[in-house]
Amino acid sequence: MDFIPMPLRSYGVLAGRPVDRRREGTTDTPHYQIHLRDNAGTDYRAAVNVQSQQAPSELLYLADENFTHPLTGLLPAAGSGWTALASSPGQGALDYIRGNLFDPALMRALPPELPGSDNDLADKLDHYVQRAINDAAAGVYVFGERWGPEASTRDKVFGFLPGNGVHDVHMNQGNSERFRRDDGVWQDGGLLIHLPGEDRWIAIFLAFQSQAWHTDDTTGHTIGTAPARPAPGDLPLRIVAALVNPVGPAPEAETVTLLNASPGPTSLAGWHLADQAKRTLPLAGSLGPGETLRLPVTAGLQLGNNGGAITLLDPAGLKVHGVSYTKEQAGREGWTLTF
Repeated sequence: MDFIPMPLRSYGVLAGRPVDRRREGTTDTPHYQIHLRDNAGTDYRAAVNVQSQQAPSELLYLADENFTHPLTGLLPAAGSGWTALASSPGQGALDYIRGNLFDPALMRALPPELPGSDNDLADKLDHYVQRAINDAAAGVYVFGERWGPEASTRDKVFGFLPGNGVHDVHMNQGNSERFRRDDGVWQDGGLLIHLPGEDRWIAIFLAFQSQAWHTDDTTGHTIGTAPARPAPGDLPLRIVAALVNPVGPAPEAETVTLLNASPGPTSLAGWHLADQAKRTLPLAGSLGPGETLRLPVTAGLQLGNNGGAITLLDPAGLKVHGVSYTKEQAGREGWTLTF
């Protein structure tokens, strides 16, 4: 029997202060547990998966210690507690595929717990969460699905009442048949840590190796028959630069620059550039090995000065590469952004 699509029922982001954490070792379904508290004194638990129920069991992990993305300008106030998010672009929601948050090829698989230091997923999470706990000004944002509040049930890990928290703090699309019912777009989980004293954002992204990286734009279901996460350096055609705020009045002569990093020519027939609102610009011609192509942005594609995303789609309409830029980056008139 086919699963009926049912995206996460209560997706959003929790903004709070971390006050404690708990590692669960190698239990049947281990999590890294974080105790957070908002400005109103409400307690929450974030249950972060560190092992998959489906082989391969190691999760894919990436930490960006200098995360720069327009998403940070859409977040609720620090310490404001739970905020429900619409599963659509420009609303503060995460989408690992469409949001151009990071390069999936840079993720690596880590075991949940191993002897020694800094060699497993719990160690990596501990490093950043402890850093936030020790910084009184730090704020943590946890994206995922909420449970509770459970008025008569104490939290099973930290003991506060009512029980209340967030789980599914990982990619939530492209699932295997067993978990296909949880698929959706713009509803991925993750962790952001803000360190105001350093003017720094740290982003942590997690995914299961069984999940696919080409998914349907409506359902989040897998397109194709196998996960298709590119290997590092395995992107022959990519976006390397963009001029999003040229000197002079509108309409401005915006451009996007592509690079063919492969040793052979690449035809651009059928390829498109897309912005965050899915407006597209068709490409044509070909690009020789090692060559760059500076494309004028014509009617259709829009590179806004308030931050945005640019995505490269192949002739099948699948994402090959994507970049993003912030309002602050776009504010430098006449400067070409490099990615």
